[in-house]
Amino acid sequence: MTDKPILFSAPMVRALLAGTKTQTRRALPTAHPKFPGLNRMRNDLLIDPQEVWYWDGVYDGVGASMRLRIAPGDRLYVREHWRAASAYDDLSPSDMGGEESIRYEADQAWQTWGWPVPVGLEGRFRQGIHMPRWASRLTLTVTEVRVQRLQDISEADAVAEGADAASIRMYPELGTARHWYQDLWNSINGESAWDKNPWVAAYSFTVQNGNIDQVAK
Repeated sequence: MTDKPILFSAPMVRALLAGTKTQTRRALPTAHPKFPGLNRMRNDLLIDPQEVWYWDGVYDGVGASMRLRIAPGDRLYVREHWRAASAYDDLSPSDMGGEESIRYEADQAWQTWGWPVPVGLEGRFRQGIHMPRWASRLTLTVTEVRVQRLQDISEADAVAEGADAASIRMYPELGTARHWYQDLWNSINGESAWDKNPWVAAYSFTVQNGNIDQVAK
């Protein structure tokens, strides 16, 4: 069991905060990292759900497995877009001490560590990939890992990805969570990304509102 960072967009952070998101899917490499000639994937040759088999598409037993980076029991601290107070604009995240006032871009909420909110003094925009561990406000505990093709997502899984009734109503002709998720995937990964039907790691998790170093294990 290890602690790892995970990046989410603003809409997905809001879904986590609302309690409507308990799954996420991440595309897997299209070829084995160590053996690029193995560029086909399958998940029916291995017993361990945390591994995926890469092969050459010809001989079933000729290939190599890759273990997923995230496993059940791991805790993930959410990274999201943010700003520090403008007084710290000249500091990089690694130079901050952990008590700087920060604003989360997803919902404009502040964490000031007990100091007054610096209204009108929010600093420059910072990418979520640069959010330090101490600034994270959401902690996920992984409960299940699956390897599957993207389009194998079920209606129930699409709901667990964060589709709510308001989102589904955006599709009056189809009205399904899967179509909402299809549009979401394309918005994140590029037009027609859904049609490529990549292999993905599907992670299920519980959500705790709080920093990973402050919530109970």
